[in-house]
Amino acid sequence: MSRIVYGVRPVEEALKAKRVQALFVADGLEDERGQSGRGVLDAAKQAGVQPVSQPRAALDSLCKGGVHQGVVAVTGEYPYASVEEILHASMKSGRAPLVLVLDGVQDPQNLGALVRTAHVVGADGIVIPRDRAVQVTPTVVKASAGATEHTRIAIVTNVSRTLEELKAGGLWTCGAVATEAPTPWKTDFTVPLALVLGAEGKGIRPLVQKSCDLLVRIPMTGQVASLNVGAAGAMLLYEVTRQRA
Repeated sequence: MSRIVYGVRPVEEALKAKRVQALFVADGLEDERGQSGRGVLDAAKQAGVQPVSQPRAALDSLCKGGVHQGVVAVTGEYPYASVEEILHASMKSGRAPLVLVLDGVQDPQNLGALVRTAHVVGADGIVIPRDRAVQVTPTVVKASAGATEHTRIAIVTNVSRTLEELKAGGLWTCGAVATEAPTPWKTDFTVPLALVLGAEGKGIRPLVQKSCDLLVRIPMTGQVASLNVGAAGAMLLYEVTRQRA
């Protein structure tokens, strides 16, 4: 099953990952001197993909109104990884494993932001549930700036069971909660770690929380009730990075 990837950075990263089957660019893009358009065209040349010029209205229709910046790619079905592949990669990396587990994130912007941050900090992979959660859509790819094309993402049917699988692989499971729990800087994130984040507004489900070895809470002192899951995840992932540095 084909999928659409749009936007300069996402398409460029999809080209680098050798996933593009067809590339459509807005009329005149090949004549423009902008660095962003040139980066896509250079990546297409390296990947052996010939761009096809189309009116911008045709690109608007193809990506259903998404902000495509004059470039739209058709790729194959998204190559989801398995939990076993993520664990195998983490063991081969020579670093303490780091896996991000998302229990029901539904906003594609949040998922894209989390994928981007996880990729930047060097996480070994991301786990998302099959049901009641967003998967890798064109909007997610765009929000991740193409980081989805370089990140191992696994879909599972049972998050609690997956946490047990990760624990059997030697990882500690840490759930982020809004209730009383130690702060991140009082929690040891240097151990092999699976960081668990819950859905927007709902948090981690009770059964999933019960499967966590430990819990952590980001302290809040302002008037706003909480951070969104994308911001909370970024803060926790960078605290992991800080401690491991």
